[in-house]
Amino acid sequence: MYDYTETYKPMRLKDKVSIVTGASRGIGRAIALTFAKEGSHVVVNYSKSRSKADEVASDISRMRRRATAIQANVANKDEVVKMVDETIREFGKIDVLANNAGIIIRKGVFDASKDEWEMVLGVNFLGTYHCIQAVAPHMIRQRYGKIINMSSVASIGNTVGGQVLYAPSKAAVNILTRKLAHELGPYNINVNAIAPGAVRTEMASVGRSEEELKKIRETTMSLTALRRMGEPQDIANAALFLASDESSFITGQVIVVDGGRFDFLSHSL
Repeated sequence: MYDYTETYKPMRLKDKVSIVTGASRGIGRAIALTFAKEGSHVVVNYSKSRSKADEVASDISRMRRRATAIQANVANKDEVVKMVDETIREFGKIDVLANNAGIIIRKGVFDASKDEWEMVLGVNFLGTYHCIQAVAPHMIRQRYGKIINMSSVASIGNTVGGQVLYAPSKAAVNILTRKLAHELGPYNINVNAIAPGAVRTEMASVGRSEEELKKIRETTMSLTALRRMGEPQDIANAALFLASDESSFITGQVIVVDGGRFDFLSHSL
C-alpha cells in the first residue's frame, strides 16, 4: 500500500529568481521570506529602510539562498531600470516579480491635493507599471514569468472612509493586471493581482493612536466572516501560489484575500 506520509514535497520555487518590491517590512517581508523558504533567490527592494532590508536579506542568506537588498523608489522609472539591470547582472534572470511596494494617504474627497494624488498614483500604479515594463522583456526572452501585483479590497468598493486616493490607485492596478495578462500571455507570462483585506502591518497603523487601532480592529473583525484580522503571512501564502507553477493556468485575475469581508458598496458575502 502507498504510504502518503512519505510523499516528497519539492520546493515550489527552487532556483527561481524573484524581485519583491517594498520587501523591508510587512507583507513584502513575508513574501520575500516565504519565497526563499520555497527555494527562490530574492532581490529585496526597499525605498528608505536600508537596515531593515539588509535584515531580510540576511535572513534569506541563512536559508542558503542568494539575496541582495537594492534601493529603488518604484515611482522613479530610472531607479527601477537600474534595479532590474543589477538583478540581471547578479542573477542572470528574473522569474518572479512581486509588486508589493505601496503607500496610503488617508484623505476625504475635498481634502486631497494634486501633490498627494501624484504621490499615491506614482507609487501604487505607476510604480507597478515601471517594474513590469522593466522586467517583462527579460521574461519574454525566456518565455516564462510570474507577475503578482498588490491591489486591495478598497479597489472593489468597500465602505472604509479616507480612501479617496488609495482606492482608485488600486483599481488602476486591477485593470492593468487584466490588460497585461492579455498582452503577455502568449509569452507564457502569468499576471495576477492579490486584493488583501485588513492586514496587521505597520503601514495600516501609520497616523493612528492605539485607541483608534483597537476600535478599527474590533469593527473590522465584526465585518469579517472569519472574525479576525489578516496577517502578512496570509497574503504571502497567496503570493506563493501565484508565483508557483501550481497556478500556471491562472492569469488576469484579482484574488481577494480578506477573510470574507461583507462591507462592500455593491455586494455582500
